[in-house]
Amino acid sequence: MVDADQTFLIVGGGLAGAKAAETLRAEGFKGRVILVGDERERPYERPPLSKGYLLGKDDRDSAFVQETAWYARSDIELHLGQTVVGIDRASRTARLGDGTVLHYDKLLLATGAEPRRLDVPGTDLAGVHHLRRLAHADRLRQVLAALGRDNGHLVIAGAGWIGLEVAAAARHYGAEVTVVEPQPTPLHSALGPELGQLFTDLHAAHGVRFHFGAGLTEIVGQDGMVLAVRTDDGEEHPAHDVLAAIGAAPRTSLAEAAGLALVDRAHGGGIAVDASLRTSDPDIFAAGDAAAVLHPLFGIRLRVEHWANALNGGPAAARAMLGQKVAYDRVPYFFSDQYDLGMEYSGWAPPGSYDQVVIRGDAGKREFIAFWLAEGRVLAGMNVNVWDVTDTVQQLIRSRHQVDAQVLADPGTPLESLLP
Repeated sequence: MVDADQTFLIVGGGLAGAKAAETLRAEGFKGRVILVGDERERPYERPPLSKGYLLGKDDRDSAFVQETAWYARSDIELHLGQTVVGIDRASRTARLGDGTVLHYDKLLLATGAEPRRLDVPGTDLAGVHHLRRLAHADRLRQVLAALGRDNGHLVIAGAGWIGLEVAAAARHYGAEVTVVEPQPTPLHSALGPELGQLFTDLHAAHGVRFHFGAGLTEIVGQDGMVLAVRTDDGEEHPAHDVLAAIGAAPRTSLAEAAGLALVDRAHGGGIAVDASLRTSDPDIFAAGDAAAVLHPLFGIRLRVEHWANALNGGPAAARAMLGQKVAYDRVPYFFSDQYDLGMEYSGWAPPGSYDQVVIRGDAGKREFIAFWLAEGRVLAGMNVNVWDVTDTVQQLIRSRHQVDAQVLADPGTPLESLLP
């Protein structure tokens, strides 16, 4: 039973935390809602950091989840620029870095993820960057503009989504770009080799140089500034700035210190939660990038680091905290915009999980839908410059219905006709 005397504490000032707070009020919770974020910025969304804001097309305010005044109107207590340094589960309290102790009846960990760091000499140089926070985007936007003006060179370590989106932004400003990637194609772990080549060709057509099958071993500098990077195959690439885009790690140290169950890094890491986003402590929940969910649809634990997971996971956790029945079974979804290519991806099909990739449409013109299948069942779908099909693609994934690959590949056959 939830009453007005209860306190719900949210640790994490990102999209998941903000949407959880919003949902608590929308569902009629009258108790105390406290949101603690370690940044001084109020909660914001992360896609603009590598998309519209970084490109200079959107203003800074477009990233924020709510206007400043909304939190006061909604009676949400914001503790910004504060870090939770410890949780005492027995007393149901959380201690902040300034010594403040907050009591909670229910606690949500929406602690997110942090960029993985390059473990090579030279990472302390002034021109080495990460992109995770709004302050990073503020700085990187200025850097890319300066590189474009001065014909400067950016080296990006990692050809994942962040690496490729920043590469596109850098070319938009006119900077020279080299991407160093240990795998044979971009997005290898997300899309497999079948679709990775598409993104190689896309970026190469816009002047990006790739160096595949290699990793950085050193960032060379002089007087504190970047001059070049070296790779483990003996190559050296000129550079004025370097972006480390080698993935993100879930922020689980607080949960670990509190004795909550975690997932091994070999299996994706994160805070272990059930389908209701409840941790091993019945009064503590987790959502967003840090949560590894026992997914009802896929039957495995999934930790998804994308915008839609924060957008939907925060509200789901809030409802579960209120005692509502929750089964968080959203189909993973993400989107990307690079040059004139827009895409949406739904599902979960890491390399090794599928036995066939079916293309529907014209891949050469970059107008198609790709499907990843296992034994005739659709595991994932990616629409490239084809729109208004996401709902149907997700229904195909949910149905687990076997489809005929030839019919699936035929643009003349309505996708809806393949649903059971």
